[in-house]
Amino acid sequence: MQLNFDVKLAEGYVSQSQKVRVMTEGWVKNKIFCPNCGEIVYEYPANTLVGDFYCNKCNEDYELKSKKDSMGRKILDGGYEKMLERLQSSTNPNFFFLNYDANNYQVKNFVVIPKHFFTPEIIIPRKKGLPNRPNYTMCSIDLVNVPQSGKIFYIKNGRVEKKETVLYNWQKTLFLRETKKTELREWILDIMKCIDRLQKPKFTLEEMYSFEGILAEKYKNNNHIKDKIRQQLQFLRDKGFVKFLGNGRYELT
Repeated sequence: MQLNFDVKLAEGYVSQSQKVRVMTEGWVKNKIFCPNCGEIVYEYPANTLVGDFYCNKCNEDYELKSKKDSMGRKILDGGYEKMLERLQSSTNPNFFFLNYDANNYQVKNFVVIPKHFFTPEIIIPRKKGLPNRPNYTMCSIDLVNVPQSGKIFYIKNGRVEKKETVLYNWQKTLFLRETKKTELREWILDIMKCIDRLQKPKFTLEEMYSFEGILAEKYKNNNHIKDKIRQQLQFLRDKGFVKFLGNGRYELT
């Protein structure tokens, strides 16, 4: 896969942001496939509300965000209230994040985050408004609060992942779309993040219990945190995300 932008696409543009926009969108249109079905993605007309790209086969929508130099913790986005409203919408898109080297216009990282990983918790309000609307609250997307399984890399630190790997990693968490209630989905995502923090493929129930205090701080009205941990692990086992090895031991699949 060619990782450099086609700089010829930016000819005739004066604004640097416009140059980057046409180059990044041109690169995605020519290089990226739909992670759900593997078909090519098409570009929506400018200013389309549902997203920037779509798959004509499976109808998945994607919004593209780009950032130079490093991925960092946060990705700047638009209006805070509007973003929260979109999370509840059936037309909420998945997100493509493109990170590039500003010196040579080369892609360093390209990742897709499925829409079922987006919860109000990862949308952070920013004080900065717009020039003509100083009280308008903008927002950022907090990547740290997205479980590792929700960051599906096509390109990571300049290394291109196999297409089969991208498709597999996408399918692996589609079960989350079945969970419509936000709090129930947040519980599952929080358990995924706790597993991430253990940083190993095999873990025990006792190790998961070590996060009881952290979870109790968030879910203050729940007095049965250990029961919820076991419940979510059983759910993830039933969905094939983890494998139960017996005697309180689990393994990521």
